[in-house]
Amino acid sequence: MRLPDYYAILDAIEPPPPPAGGDCRLEGRLSEVGATLLRAHLPGAGLGELCFLPDGDPAEVVGLDGDEALLSPYREPLGLSCGMLVQPSGRRADIGVGDALRGRVLDALGRPVDGLPPPGIETRRDIDAEPPDPMQRQVIDTILPTGVRAIDATLTVGVGQRLGIFAPAGCGKSTLLGMLCAGSEADIVVLALIGERGREVREFLDHVLSPEARAKSVVVVATSDRPALERIKAAATATAIAEHFRDRGQRVLLLVDSLTRYARAVREVALAAGEPIVGGGYPPSLYARLPRLLERAGPAARGSITAFYTVLMEDKADPLAEEVRSLLDGHIVLSRKLAESNHFPAIDVLASVSRVMHQICAGPHRAAAARLRQLLAAWREIELLVRVGEYQPGQDADADDAMARRAPINALLRQAVDERFALPRTLAELGDAAGVPC
Repeated sequence: MRLPDYYAILDAIEPPPPPAGGDCRLEGRLSEVGATLLRAHLPGAGLGELCFLPDGDPAEVVGLDGDEALLSPYREPLGLSCGMLVQPSGRRADIGVGDALRGRVLDALGRPVDGLPPPGIETRRDIDAEPPDPMQRQVIDTILPTGVRAIDATLTVGVGQRLGIFAPAGCGKSTLLGMLCAGSEADIVVLALIGERGREVREFLDHVLSPEARAKSVVVVATSDRPALERIKAAATATAIAEHFRDRGQRVLLLVDSLTRYARAVREVALAAGEPIVGGGYPPSLYARLPRLLERAGPAARGSITAFYTVLMEDKADPLAEEVRSLLDGHIVLSRKLAESNHFPAIDVLASVSRVMHQICAGPHRAAAARLRQLLAAWREIELLVRVGEYQPGQDADADDAMARRAPINALLRQAVDERFALPRTLAELGDAAGVPC
């Protein structure tokens, strides 16, 4: 046979059909195994793609270097070795969602960790979804009562608002989250516990959350011993679950504890991938991830996600805290000084702000809250003089009023863990404490 005839025969042969789904990529092999990242020869892999390791556990493509893919596993890579096969899936991580998630405890991939059978699902959602179109969002114009007097009176929350809870360790952050779960007038609560100790997770579920609050909650857990990618994805998974209920027109309360541990997990993966560290000790990718995550909450065309994100803050100049503060619609600062004096919730009203309060509250409410802040500021100025017996009444009317109203103001801002206050009662007590009809 002449050579040209041979080429003609080859040209006439039809190639085999591609696999179902049109994915023609072949599996790859691990070329490097580390504690946080794996490297595999995986031509055609896409950033964010889900791959499967030899034991069936998932890993995600977090970086690409030519035909080499950097994979972050969802479990510790114990037992893996170079040369093992990696199977690309051609899709990103998703999660099954539905009403059956209420009252359940899940991991970052939506698998139950409460010992009960897998919940029934209605549909699946991408874990890393895009934020809503800003022009399709509703305007925040409705109060969301939380049942916490200090918040409802002076830091009123709007339906669809996003707030940060900034606090040092041991100031009652988790307790405040439990109060918000139980007292907020939301249709469903989605709670992400990220980087917590395993003991604290069980105690939060059994002792901080009331049975009624737990029944209407979906809890996503990634404890401190879990791989960094799982801790990162726990926040995204909780947000995806909240988005499912929001898109059904419901009022969703999303609580993420804590954003600091989320940021540390992002840093762990970024360092392993060779990213540099910039200002504040965090990689550039964190400052790209944060707005994408936080912008997914808020109001949409129908339904809303009202979100609280906790931030551990030992230093007022913490760059992560400043970045989060700039992205949210308000911040609640917990004070170690108040916590040490057994004042709970330890909310420092003067250091906190709700950026939508002026547009959702009536005039008398705003006036009473403003007067209360004036009295708190006046008391702060004279507190030391009062304690050492050097204060002279009659020289400053605001200071005299602050001293006279100190007891009712303290009573308004303090609250037992199991107490819940309706908004009308809170406003009446605010008016009495501030001396301004509300």
